[in-house]
Amino acid sequence: MVVRGLGCPVRFALTAGQKGDAPQAETLLADLPAAVVLADAAYDSDRLREAIAGKGATAVIPNNPSRARKYELDTALYTERHLIECCFAKLKQFRRVATRYEKTARNYAAVVTIAAIVLWLR
Repeated sequence: MVVRGLGCPVRFALTAGQKGDAPQAETLLADLPAAVVLADAAYDSDRLREAIAGKGATAVIPNNPSRARKYELDTALYTERHLIECCFAKLKQFRRVATRYEKTARNYAAVVTIAAIVLWLR
């Protein structure tokens, strides 16, 4: 999921439970303007960092412990990453999102979209 500076959802992608999140990050960030991209260590890849730099943005991603080449982390800026966690917490307040009653990905994506719209309207 991609959220704006105030924690409102902008884009999301549904994936299988066993799939990683990092491969979808480039697609989610495509065509979105950004000065800074905040992410957790799961998104620490050279490919994603290059894509972010190609947008003219700064990547604020902590280093994966297994990374050989370490990047500097702006810890003051990284503290703002809580906005994505807050967004997920707000989305999970919608019972249909939290419990996933919908059996198909299409229907579940529709429910998440409706919940995201409600968050924007608040």
